[in-house]
Amino acid sequence: MRRLALPLALMLLLGGTVSPAQADKVTRTAECQGDWLPGTPTAADVMKGEISLVGLPAYKLGKKINWDASPYRNRSWEFVFQSLRWMGTLVVEYENTGEQRYLDRATEITKDWVANNRYGAGGTKSYVWKDHPVSLRTQPLLCLSRHVNESWLKDSLAAHAKLLSNPKLYKKGHNHGIDQDIALMGIGCRYNREDWSDLASRRLTGTVKLDVDSQGALMEQAPRYAVYVYGRLQVAMTNMKACDRKVPGDIGKRAEALKDFIAHSTMPNGYMVPIGDGSADTEPKMETGTPEQEVKTYRAGYVFGRTSWDEPESAYYSIRYGPGTKFHGHEDHLGVTYYADGRDILVDGGFHSYEKSSYRYWTLSPEAHNVPTVEGARFRPRTSSSLVKTDYDKDRQAFKLTDKAYGVSRTRSVLVNHGEDLMAVLDTASGGKKIKNVWRFHPSLKVESKSDGKVVLADGKFKVTLVQLSSCDRVSGQKVERGGKLGWASPTYLSKQQAAVVVSPAARSLLTVIVPGTDSPKVSCSGGKVTVEGVSFPADLF
Repeated sequence: MRRLALPLALMLLLGGTVSPAQADKVTRTAECQGDWLPGTPTAADVMKGEISLVGLPAYKLGKKINWDASPYRNRSWEFVFQSLRWMGTLVVEYENTGEQRYLDRATEITKDWVANNRYGAGGTKSYVWKDHPVSLRTQPLLCLSRHVNESWLKDSLAAHAKLLSNPKLYKKGHNHGIDQDIALMGIGCRYNREDWSDLASRRLTGTVKLDVDSQGALMEQAPRYAVYVYGRLQVAMTNMKACDRKVPGDIGKRAEALKDFIAHSTMPNGYMVPIGDGSADTEPKMETGTPEQEVKTYRAGYVFGRTSWDEPESAYYSIRYGPGTKFHGHEDHLGVTYYADGRDILVDGGFHSYEKSSYRYWTLSPEAHNVPTVEGARFRPRTSSSLVKTDYDKDRQAFKLTDKAYGVSRTRSVLVNHGEDLMAVLDTASGGKKIKNVWRFHPSLKVESKSDGKVVLADGKFKVTLVQLSSCDRVSGQKVERGGKLGWASPTYLSKQQAAVVVSPAARSLLTVIVPGTDSPKVSCSGGKVTVEGVSFPADLF
């Protein structure tokens, strides 16, 4: 079985020691036990009045909590703060140790939150009752309800259920919708409300069929969310069974199919390919098995390929096409990424954050991805693209894609050769239009030389070469940005690093060849055939 590296969400590290007899005085409940808690803060942190959320520095919570706090002006921090999952660590610690002080503080925090954050009240921030904080907050509230039987808590859960069951607020076909269904099912089961449980079950089936297609591809356009969705579906199915409800077949089938998609979208180094809103440091921890195919084309708009499985030195590539941008997608159609010789070579601009900043919006744009642009034409957002031709065997694959994102046909053909690793990409546009492209290299790679249509980049002894041709003639005049307007990448959350970006000149056609592991590849072109280091292929790549 193939096992992918580190966890997407770390389990809570529980501290302190007590006697088994003391801990056994408290019943451990299904609502409190499990993997729904974040890695930080710990129960000890919360008891000290200090919480660290979404990787940002610790915030001094204090005894009397300011529920309007937003110390970093970060939307993710605000949502996690209002989810109260950090409060839930105290209830779990109470169950595991039997120490009353944890439950007392959890009750104090929650009662204060309820009093200061009533739905619709003038002083309540609007984001407090957004769909995702409501969904995620339900779990710690249900956990607390197993040990605190007071009307204010039951009334708050009823208010949550009312919002969760409101069709106008339901996020159908999205991971938020799955979380809403899990939360509503939990409240319905806890208080024997069949109407809430029935609604959650019906909605979940429809949402899963929209969010995960029959091939197992996640439709949210960021592969890393497939791990989250898979985990949440396991929770949903477990909760349904615990509530003596039958799990619909479509949910189980599509959850199982997600495992192949996760495996294909994970690079040989164990990290998921950072497409869309996905960080380059995402390492899923789950059993996926080893898919039968090295190359997989998904109708949802992905091509994933590799030389072989379970070999860190295997080459790997991704290609994007398909439906127009939505949810967590970027304007990356016809874009490629490339991994070879055990390292990232071509990368996307990455995912920085969900903050409404000019840099965030730039990371969504075509300029942040390895795509062709049509000179003098205006880009049309959310344009779909098509995979129109494929030709592949074990040692070589070729794909042809096209769209009208610039009003005219923009066509890209991609060839990947294995063994003697290389990637070749041919870009053209209809109507006699000229085309340009950009190539973003991993931040560790820096330009070493540039001349006669050849750009060499290096990281120590490792070299990679880019060569560009047009109708067999070398194309010179490439510009390189590191920093400036284009030369950036965000491999991890809230990070921003300079990266070398090669910008081509405009031409009627552009054939770009990426050759890893060398600074002097032998490249020739004649008679409709290109030869690179002894590897020959048609100039049109098919």
